[in-house]
Amino acid sequence: MLRNKEIILGVTGGIAAYKAVELLREMVKRGANVHVVMTKNAQQFVSPLTFETLSGNPVLCEMFRLFRGSKIGHVTLADIADLMVIAPATANILGKIANGIADDLLTTMVMAMKVPVLFAPSMNVNMWQSSFVQNNVERLKAHGYQFIGPAEGDLACGGAGRGRLADIAEIIEKIEDIFTKKDLQGQRILVTAGPTLEAIDPIRYITNRSTGKMGFALAKMARRRGAEVTLITGPNYLSLPRRDIQQISVHSAQQMRDVVMEYYEDCHIVIMAAAVADFRPQNTLQEKIKKTNGTYILKLEKNPDILKELGEKKGEHILVGFAAETSELMENAGQKLKEKNLDIIVANDVTQPGAGFGTDTNIVKILDVRGRVRKLPLLSKDEVANIILDQVVKLVRKKQRNLPWPRNW
Repeated sequence: MLRNKEIILGVTGGIAAYKAVELLREMVKRGANVHVVMTKNAQQFVSPLTFETLSGNPVLCEMFRLFRGSKIGHVTLADIADLMVIAPATANILGKIANGIADDLLTTMVMAMKVPVLFAPSMNVNMWQSSFVQNNVERLKAHGYQFIGPAEGDLACGGAGRGRLADIAEIIEKIEDIFTKKDLQGQRILVTAGPTLEAIDPIRYITNRSTGKMGFALAKMARRRGAEVTLITGPNYLSLPRRDIQQISVHSAQQMRDVVMEYYEDCHIVIMAAAVADFRPQNTLQEKIKKTNGTYILKLEKNPDILKELGEKKGEHILVGFAAETSELMENAGQKLKEKNLDIIVANDVTQPGAGFGTDTNIVKILDVRGRVRKLPLLSKDEVANIILDQVVKLVRKKQRNLPWPRNW
């Protein structure tokens, strides 16, 4: 997403300036060409040499120093930039830009920008809450400037509250969001993720190896593409991919079924990526089963088939399912596609290296109701999620315009 993008990173004089080094590294790692502009006060916290070494570009600090020969720095960079990020953004820089003051290289460059400008504020909690700062933030937002954070937590001044620089991962996500086409704007998507836990007794349970990574990737990418996303998750250790995703946590298959049905009617698209347990103990004991010399027989009964129930009441919804198999992948996936009345099914052989549960990658085949199959190579789960959503977008357009099935697959 950031490959070959020209990004200007503005660094101002706050203690969080050292975190801008990490932000720079993450952008460069993703293929961006980053030009760093530092205020005079920022140089009190981090040396320009650090940014120059990591970016591979000269760091600009002086208002009247020319850029690459005879070119004027603030004009030249503004002309080639795809995005400008100011991190950390202090109360001072917010106030100056909000009031049209351009008295150094960074503020002058902002005035010359025709591309998105993203502020990542960082300051004392009382400063952030002051009416002056909040008025300046609202004024900047009204002019189309974008913001991420600040976050809550311990502050360098010894206090605590909202004022910390947003996590680097959040800033990167916001940057990638800015560059993403909003082709799912106006769509409400329900995504399920992770395993379910079926209690045997207060200590033990039945589950599976799902981590929820595929579902979380789908939720993140769908939100990045403009959809309103509700993520229903079984137990997992993952962090919510974005703060603007609604997450609902459940444990058992029955709980997942109940929550899915509660939100189903209000959604346009349902993507059932969760690995819901097919069976549960017939009886859940209230006390721990004690070890004995004999055998213990655990009787199981079927869990509700959430996907089948959704298919039976599908209506105008777009319904996407998953099939994790260890043999006869295409036969089992095709049968599930038909029996559950799905639009698309994503099939993967979990015995393949790099595919299935617990990995950051996947190898899948995408089947549709017309019998077409799209085979994907080993990709990251984010990349797989985007390709799945590409197919969903085609179905959305088909329904909106009453078009025949898309030819491109």
